Amino acid sequence: MSDEELMRFSAANEVLRVERDANGEILVMTPAGSRTSKINMRIGRLLDEWAEADGRGVAFDSNGGFTLPDGSMRAADAAWVALPRWKALSDADQSRYAPLCPDFVIELRSPTDSLSELREKMQQWIANGAQLAWLIDPIERAVSIYRPGEEPEVHQYPTSVQGNGVMAGFELVMARIWD
Repeated sequence: MSDEELMRFSAANEVLRVERDANGEILVMTPAGSRTSKINMRIGRLLDEWAEADGRGVAFDSNGGFTLPDGSMRAADAAWVALPRWKALSDADQSRYAPLCPDFVIELRSPTDSLSELREKMQQWIANGAQLAWLIDPIERAVSIYRPGEEPEVHQYPTSVQGNGVMAGFELVMARIWD
């Protein structure tokens, strides 16, 4: 399925979250529950507020898909792209599934998510060029941090998670997330 066909399919099925893997297989996910949606909204808002104040990049919510170098089309629960990379895209590329991998992604585990599939997706983000990726698991109250060339770091019950590298200065106070 081409990017244009995928966009049309997604538009016709707004209630579903649709992605495409590197093999061209269409992945259809049902909407998250209300609690997950509330947490996701808070994460997205905090990332966007930080990005606006910081000025080095732009934030995206789960509605924004990206066409990755491996040919997959993925959407993170929250993502951030460095401003020069975003501005280098044409208006047309910014208006569809942007042909780049975000520099930073956050995935939020919902009760219906497979943890092993989420871990695999995190590895795919890193393999496609993400510099930092966080898997936030409210069920286990854990945050797994992924970086290129490193094993994931798992933090149980962290009080906060701090960005580094491209995300230096970004911090999530987890009490605001676990609520």
